[in-house]
Amino acid sequence: MTKPDALDDRPKAAAFFDLDKTVIAKSSTLAFSRPFFRNGLINRRAVLKGAYAQFVFAASGADADQVERIRAHLAALCTGWDVAQVRSIVEETLYDIVDPLVYAEATELVAAHKAEGSDVVIVSASGAEVVSPIAEMVGATHSIGTRMVAADGRYTGEIEFYCYGENKASAIKELAAERGYDLAACHAYSDSITDLPMLEAVGHPTVVNPDKGLRALAAERGWPVLQFSKPVSLRSRFPAPSGTAVAVTAISLGAIATAGATWYGIHRRRKR
Repeated sequence: MTKPDALDDRPKAAAFFDLDKTVIAKSSTLAFSRPFFRNGLINRRAVLKGAYAQFVFAASGADADQVERIRAHLAALCTGWDVAQVRSIVEETLYDIVDPLVYAEATELVAAHKAEGSDVVIVSASGAEVVSPIAEMVGATHSIGTRMVAADGRYTGEIEFYCYGENKASAIKELAAERGYDLAACHAYSDSITDLPMLEAVGHPTVVNPDKGLRALAAERGWPVLQFSKPVSLRSRFPAPSGTAVAVTAISLGAIATAGATWYGIHRRRKR
């Protein structure tokens, strides 16, 4: 006879989800470039190049060297941005922009893991200020993102922790040690080959809408492959976060919005 507390005997586990193209249907680069342009944080050229960048990312993705160049550019770009201004911009736009992009399949999978007693963690190279409210929107229990530094009301351009590649796996292992997760019992979901360290850190990796490199690797290793294709509005499922909760998302969204300019320049130089 099964004991009433049998579920408590299972290893403590979590499900780790990448954000872009895994939980959210597309990059937020182009979506957030326009409100930042209207408020003077980026110029028209950056908006146009952001559109080009979104196309390139969708078509081929970025390798580690290219992403590192973008990271360095973004760190310099947002130096001196006024925190109050960017908070105000994001407070007005974040929920409307992100809400229609969330995959229905992702929210169902999040709910299924929670029903089994697992924690759900969103892990993304986007700033922690962005990742946290989106994680809350989809019902996740924790989140991990890039951490940026602010002082005297302005962003310094310094990055305390860049949540990308091997760093994602390190952050997952640190959280597992802190929360008592058995990584062999954990799940991870991602679309990108750059998240291979994250997928290899758990006992149950699954690829979602994979890029070419990850699709080939998944076939080689026999990993499950999921296709998410149904973005759904969350307004009827989850209450909108308060202005205070979403206001702190600004700096990383501004960085994401302007990433296109750097990608465009890198791409142009490589073609010459």
